[in-house]
This record gives sequence, structure tokens and C-alpha cells, in this order.
Amino acid sequence: MTTTKQIPTSQNEAWGFWGTMNDDAQAAWPIAMTAISDATCQPLESVRLFLDSRHGRHFADDVLNELHAGSNPQEAILASTQRWMSWSIGRLTSKQHGIPKGLPYLTGFVIHCEIVEEAMAD
Repeated sequence: MTTTKQIPTSQNEAWGFWGTMNDDAQAAWPIAMTAISDATCQPLESVRLFLDSRHGRHFADDVLNELHAGSNPQEAILASTQRWMSWSIGRLTSKQHGIPKGLPYLTGFVIHCEIVEEAMAD
């Protein structure tokens, strides 16, 4: 028996990834959720927190650049995911956000968003 993971819905449709993607948001959301979770090995709920954040808006900007260059949504999201995974957290970003230096950028910010959410809940 195969089980499929339920994709969490956005809790920030006005801003973040969803708000930036506008008309493409509904189709792009599950693709982005799955691609980022697979790339970072982080749970879907952590990816939702990232996509709903200001960092998710920046990720959406990258996806939109790919769409404007002629990619379809799947290709655009995969290209952006690969690009963000190829960047590393530098010294300044590590100091500003407390993310370990050298970690893939995308992984670092997905985990960072989860930690911020947990700290706000305490």
C-alpha cells in the first residue's frame, strides 16, 4: 500500500511564495513543497514555514525569473531549487541568522524558519 504525504497549505497567501507567485501559486505550491523537501531532506511543514516567509518570497522571485526565461513551472522550480542548494551559507549570513557556515543555502533557511517558528511558540 502506498501512502502519499498531505501537502500543507500556505498560511500566508498574501505574501511569501504564494503571494509572489500570484496566478501561478496554486499549481506551483505542491511542486515547490515537494522539490524543496526532497532536496533539503526536511519535513513538508518546515518547507511550508520557509515558503510562507520572506525567504520564500525571494525563492519565488527566482522561480519567476525562470518562468519569464521560458521554463515551465516544474523546470523553473527545479532550477531554482538546484541553484539555492548550490549556494553555501557564508560568514555574514551565518553571523546574522545563526545558520552554520557552509550549509547549503536552501537547507539553512528551511531549518532557520522552523527554528524561528519554534522560538516564537515558546
